[in-house]
Amino acid sequence: MAVTDTAIETIKAMIVSGELKPGQRLPPEKELSERLGLSRNSLREAVKSLELIRVLDVRRGDGTYVTSLEPGLLLEAMSFVVDLHQDDSVLEIFEVRRLLEPHAAALAAARIGAAELDALAAELDALPAEPTVEELVDHDVRFHAAITAAGGNTYLASLLDSLTSATVRARVWRGITQDGVTDRTLAEHRAILDALRRRDAEMVRAALTVHIGGVEAWLRRATEPDLP
Repeated sequence: MAVTDTAIETIKAMIVSGELKPGQRLPPEKELSERLGLSRNSLREAVKSLELIRVLDVRRGDGTYVTSLEPGLLLEAMSFVVDLHQDDSVLEIFEVRRLLEPHAAALAAARIGAAELDALAAELDALPAEPTVEELVDHDVRFHAAITAAGGNTYLASLLDSLTSATVRARVWRGITQDGVTDRTLAEHRAILDALRRRDAEMVRAALTVHIGGVEAWLRRATEPDLP
């Protein structure tokens, strides 16, 4: 394993230094293993590990390439890991969202365009009068993703997107177990949209904090029934 770790660090260093660039093909396995002073088996294990975290792309019959290294791609692994977490961990994930997402939305207040605002309004208007839980969850994911993307920070948007998969379950539970969730959620979304249209960053931040905090508070009560 130590030899494989060395191979991983060496390939990483080649990418960081710019010797290997996004989209570039790695040298043939034999050439690279000899250059790095590693066995071909160790190199293969390193490549396999880097492929799992989306740093390398192994194309059968064509070679191994550095991926685009875009944030959304690199954070896919986090989304997978986060989705394995149970109730207590989901609460911690909500705490992270409550800290980060209002800031992302406040950035969007200054940067979002008229077309994006109209798309958010259309997203809200497209929901049927009595949406199913699944329709509400899908809408919620799209609505939040569009706002964080409008903030213009790709890493922050990708990080928040990677946390969404674990929170989807909580939204479903909320929809199943609480009366009036549709009206409340849509009212909160419209308040967020109104604040965005006014370019009021602090109001957007407050509205997102209340929205996410409400889900977090419900989930905490559900997982810790002794709480008042």
